[in-house]
Order: sequence, then structure tokens, then C-alpha cells
Amino acid sequence: MNDAVTPLEPSSRPAMAKAPEAAAMPDTIEALMRTLSCLRPGADDVARYLQDDSGLKADAPPYCILRPRGTDEVAAIVRACRREGRKLTIQGGRTGLAGGAVPDAGDVVLSLELMDLIEHLDAVSGTATVQAGMVLENLCAAVEAQGWYFPMDCGARASCQIGGNVATNVGGNRVLRYGTMRELVLGLEVVLADGTVLTMMNQGLKNNTGLDLKHLFIGTEGTLGIVTRAVLRLFPKPERRHSALVGLADFDQLTALLKAARGRLATLSSFEVMWREYLQAAATVTRRAEPFDGAYPICVLLEVESFADREASAHPQPGDAANGDEAAVDRAQADLHAFLESCLDDGTVLDAILPQSQEHAAQLWRLRDTIGEILHTMAPYVAFDIGIPLALLPDFIARTRQALASRWPTAQRLLFGHLGDGNLHLSTGPYAPGDLEAVESLVYREVERVGGSISAEHGIGRIKKPFLHHSRSAPERELMANIRRLLDPQARLNPGRIVDV
Repeated sequence: MNDAVTPLEPSSRPAMAKAPEAAAMPDTIEALMRTLSCLRPGADDVARYLQDDSGLKADAPPYCILRPRGTDEVAAIVRACRREGRKLTIQGGRTGLAGGAVPDAGDVVLSLELMDLIEHLDAVSGTATVQAGMVLENLCAAVEAQGWYFPMDCGARASCQIGGNVATNVGGNRVLRYGTMRELVLGLEVVLADGTVLTMMNQGLKNNTGLDLKHLFIGTEGTLGIVTRAVLRLFPKPERRHSALVGLADFDQLTALLKAARGRLATLSSFEVMWREYLQAAATVTRRAEPFDGAYPICVLLEVESFADREASAHPQPGDAANGDEAAVDRAQADLHAFLESCLDDGTVLDAILPQSQEHAAQLWRLRDTIGEILHTMAPYVAFDIGIPLALLPDFIARTRQALASRWPTAQRLLFGHLGDGNLHLSTGPYAPGDLEAVESLVYREVERVGGSISAEHGIGRIKKPFLHHSRSAPERELMANIRRLLDPQARLNPGRIVDV
């Protein structure tokens, strides 16, 4: 790539009309409805804006759905809502599992889905400047085509949007190596509740000039401001990724494997844990044989990233192919295989599946990513996304499983998670609708008992707000409310989420 700052090629950029200057924008919602892309209640495709992937649905229609194409239009919508006393629901890809994107009756829904441009890719420093409506999977594909890599990955990758990823501080499958969205955001542009555009489009890792204001808007679910643009960190593109699925006997083996893998696999990017019941359900849904014929209580899917072809070519080792007659040895793959051989020898793992092709590896990841399909088979369900201190995880699982089984013996209890960062997913159902709150209360009491978090990566939204006291003290909740009052005194941005003001 020759240019330091490289816009995407026109063929890969969605069409975008130039937004009018702020001074020329209409100042009423009705006028904006005539000017901007707008859907009114009763339109054929309004239904998709009334719910998100949590299953929660709006009881009554919003006032309208407005779809701006630029920051000036977002600011104009916010200012008009302020003048008219209207409340706003901000929507991204509506893939959240906490009900945060579900509007109240009469809300103006502000959907960012048309703000889907990658504005610049800086090939020198490795950053991408994107609009908030950019779909994660599209971003990843576009930057990889330019020789770069954005490492965020999650099951909703084909639908979730960067603004929503920022607003919920999404975690995903590669947190172990790259961190959450918070670690991947360098700068933000945000529209505040009074329509002020706050531009913090920092391009570098270091900016020690007082309070780093962007962190107010990462993970606060649109309650303090609307993310419209972001500067994101990129990384060198891996040549390959290599996966392996291993079978374990118990939790002691799990913790031993995690410690060993973090110490010996320099490019370890994922450490995904699945308990037997989850893999049984995943195999049923995907119509594939269960790995290891269901022989092991716990399985771990590991992934390493390979930059080794370049390294091996530059620094040949004994035994490498000479004179270019054969491909250079892939160091990451060799390290993974050697690591697993030693783990099999010393009993850290009981068995291992090493994919022989990318297609085979994708089949293993398909098992991990199939939770959405599984949930449809066990509705009404509760999908927990919790953070548990690793040392206390076995006792937490044993107590919670037993408590659920004693009251609701016929419900499934499926466990999986990114255990490298203490993030456990418990999906359980079906239940009678009237029992769902009792199930949540039971599990969140156990979470509080071990000092865990009721949300590790999905946010609080509407659904988890009644249970926030299990993770945050009264002074913490009051401080959060005070900050919200300061930035949005009339509670117009995403009201009813996280804390009441």
C-alpha cells in the first residue's frame, strides 16, 4: 500500500449522499421526517425496529424511525427531539441480548444503519476511521483486503455494527490476545444530548492530556451520547489461524491447560470452553457427530495466529526447507502441535482434534457459534453472560446447576464461555414465562456471592437493570446516575437503560 491514508475503493464503499450543513437542517422532527430516510408506523418493514435479539419487543410503535447518513443529521435529530421533548432510542444492528435497542411507545428511533462508511485506512500507523453503522464483518473483510486486520470477532459479526460494539464494549472470541472493544478504540466522535458534536478522533495510542473522555461513551450503551464515528486500531494481518479441540476430564485440567497455553503459545488468540451438554446440543442443531463421541466433560477450542511464514523465511532454522523448494515451516502451527503433544504426554489433556483443513477448522468453530440456533429450541429461555473469578468457578457452577435443577428439573443448562477472561455463558430453558424472573434472581444471587459480574460483555440494557445491584453498590449506581444527569438531564437518550435518573 503506497498511500499513508487510503480511502476504500469506490466499488467497496456504500453509496452515501453528502449530509447538508448543520445550519441548513430542518429544526422539527416532522420536517426531518420529510428530509431524511424515514419509516413511519405501519410501514411494511417497521417490525424489525421494534425488537432486538434479546427477544424483548416493543409494546406499542415508536413515533418514527429516522436513518441519518452523517453526524450533522444525527445532531439535527437530537436537537429537534430536545426542543419537542421527545425521547430517543438509538439502534445499531439490534443484535444485543439485553433489550437495549427496544423502543418505548412514542420514541423517535435513530437507526445508524446507513452510516456505514470506512472513511480512511491509515497504512502507516494502522488505524481505520469508520462510521458507527459499519457492520463488523464488512469492516474486517475490507481491512484484510488492504493487508490489515481488525481482531474483534463475535457470533453476531454479520449484523452487529461498530457503534453498537463501542456502546456495549463488546468482548468476543479474541479478548485473550487483543482485549475488549475499549482497547481497540483510539478516538470517537459523539453527539451529546443537547446536539453538541464532541470530536475526539485521536489517532495515536498516547494522549495524556487530562481525562480521556472517550471512555465515558464506551460501554455506557448510548445513555451518555451517540457514537457516530470511531478511530480503531488495526494489526498486521495473520497469515493463517490454526485451531485445535481438546478433551479434558475436569476443571483442574482446564486451569492447568489455560496457564500452560498462555505461557507457551505466544500467539494464542482464543481459548473457548464448552461443557458436554452444550456440545451435545450444538451437535444436534448442526446435525453433526459430537466431538470425541461425547467422551469428555469439558472441551476447549484453542486458536493461534500465524505470522511464521515470514519469520521462518527471514530466520531459517535447522530442518527448514532450503532454496525455496518447499514452503517454510509455519512456526505457530508447529508450536501448537508440539504444545499439544506435551500436554497429551503429561496428562494435561486427554485427547485432541487437529483440523486437517480450513473447512474442518470452520466446522469446529461452527459448534462454538451455534448458540443462537440452540436458543430457539429451548424457548422461553434465559441467556446469562456473567463474569466469574476463575478460582471460584467450579463452586459457582456446582451450586447454580444444583439450585436450578432442584426447582426446574426439566430445563436444559448449557455452559460455554471465553474462560481465558472469566466470561461464562449459561443458557437455560425452557421455562414457564412466569418463572423467568425467578431464574434470573437465583443465578444473579450466586454471581453476587462470588463477587462476579452480571454482565461480562452484553451490557445491562433494560433486561438486566433490575439486577444491577448484584454487581454494583448503591454509591456506584448513584454516581452513574449523577453522571447521566450531568450529560443528559432530561434523560432523552436511551431512557430506561442501565440506571434510572
